[in-house]
Amino acid sequence: MTFNELNLIEPILNALETEGYTNPTPIQQKAIPYILQKRDLLGCAQTGTGKTAAFAIPILQLLYALPQERNKRTIKSLILTPTRELALQIGESFGAYGRNTGLKHTVIFGGVSQHPQVQALKNGIDILVATPGRLLDLMAQKYIDLSQLQIFVLDEADRMLDMGFVHDVRKVLNVIPAKRQSLFFSATMAPEIMKLADNILVDPAKVEVTPVSSTAHTIKQAVYYVKKADKKNLLIHLLKGNEIDRALVFTRTKHGADRVVKDMAKAGVQAEAIHGNKSQNARVRALDNFKASRTRVLVATDIAARGIDVDDLNHVINYELPNEPETYVHRIGRTGRAGASGTALSFCDGEETAYLVSIQKLIAKNVPVIDNHPYPMTAKDFAEAASTMKEQKKRGGNGGRSRFGGKPSGNAGSNSGSQTRSNNNGGQSRSSNSGNRSGGNRSWGNKSRTANA
Repeated sequence: MTFNELNLIEPILNALETEGYTNPTPIQQKAIPYILQKRDLLGCAQTGTGKTAAFAIPILQLLYALPQERNKRTIKSLILTPTRELALQIGESFGAYGRNTGLKHTVIFGGVSQHPQVQALKNGIDILVATPGRLLDLMAQKYIDLSQLQIFVLDEADRMLDMGFVHDVRKVLNVIPAKRQSLFFSATMAPEIMKLADNILVDPAKVEVTPVSSTAHTIKQAVYYVKKADKKNLLIHLLKGNEIDRALVFTRTKHGADRVVKDMAKAGVQAEAIHGNKSQNARVRALDNFKASRTRVLVATDIAARGIDVDDLNHVINYELPNEPETYVHRIGRTGRAGASGTALSFCDGEETAYLVSIQKLIAKNVPVIDNHPYPMTAKDFAEAASTMKEQKKRGGNGGRSRFGGKPSGNAGSNSGSQTRSNNNGGQSRSSNSGNRSGGNRSWGNKSRTANA
C-alpha cells in the first residue's frame, strides 16, 4: 500500500513526498481510515511503529477541511504526551506533514520560560501539543481555551500512568468538550490502561499491529552476564570495535547516567547524558549532538528517553536492566524502527537476573547470551549475588525474587532442549531452546524509507 491509497489530500501527499515517505506502516494503514471517519480510536502499538504519523496525518486532513478562521484561530486539536522530548518530536511531525496546509501548531512543556509559548498561544493556533504540567499551568493562567476542541489525543498512555500523570489527565478531561473525537495510544494494554481508555473513548475502533508487549522482529537481542563493577569496562570494550558507530545507553537513575558519562570521558569516548535534572536546553543540545554524530554515546534514563527518535540508530545498550519488563520493550524500540534493523544489548549482573526472567516472560522469547567476552561472571559471582539477594530479602528489600542455581542461561523457562548458537557482535551467543541447532538467529528486515515519527 502507498499513501496515495489512503484518500489523503494533495497538500499532505506532497509533504510526505518531500519527506521521502511513500509506504505507510501497518499502524498507519489501519488507523488513518478510522480517524478520517471521525471514529474514536484505541491503538495498541509498540514504540517505533510510526504511530505519531498515524494520528498527525488524519488530524491535519480533518482540520484542513474546516472553514479557515481569518481573525482568531482556536485550538481544535490537543495532543497530550508525557515527556518534553516526545512533545517536540510530535511537533516536528505536525510541522513536516502539515507544511502545505496553513494550519498552525505549537508545543508547550515545562522546564523552560513560558513566555515564547504564551506568545504563540496569543497569536492563535489550531493544534496544541502539550505535557500535562505546563498545560494545566497555562490553563490556570487563562492562556489556554479548550472550549472549541474537536480532537483529543492521549499518546503513550502507559507511560503517562507510570509517571503519575493520571490525575492531571483527568483534570484535562473535565474541561474539554464532551462531544469530541478521542484517540488513545499505548504500547501496552494493562487493566488500568483499559480502564482509562473506557473513560475517554466512545465506541472506539480498535487497532493493534503487534502482539501486546512484543518486540520488533527486526531487533537482534543479546545479553551479557557481567559483574556490576565490570559493566563500564565491558561497555568500553564494545565501543572499541567498529560495529557500534552510535549507541543509546540506558541506566535506571540520573546519577547512574552521569557516572557512565564520566567513565566514558576517562576512556576517551564522547558521551552526554539526558535526564530530568538536565535543563531543557542541555537536553536538546545533547540530543542534537547525538543525531549529528558529534556525540557517540547518549546515556539516558527511561523518562527522558521516551520520544527520542534518531534515524539509523543501530544500537541500544541496557547498561542496567529495568525493573519493569515493559520498560525493556520501550527501550529497545528506539532501534529497529519502522522496519529497519537494529541491535539491543543488555548487561545483567547477578542481582538483575530476576529482571531478565520477567522480561523474557513478557516478550515470550529467550534472549541469547553472549559469554565470549573479557568480563564473564563465574559461578562464584552468582553465588555471592544470591547471598546478597537473600540478605536483602531478610531485611525486607525487594531483591529476593531471583533464583540462583548456578550460572543462568538467560531462559525464562526450563533448560531442557538443545542449545542454539549464533555469532553476535563478534562473540558467541547461546540460548536454551527446544528448537534445532542453527547457524544464526538473525532476523534482519529490509530497510525501507517509511514515516517512522
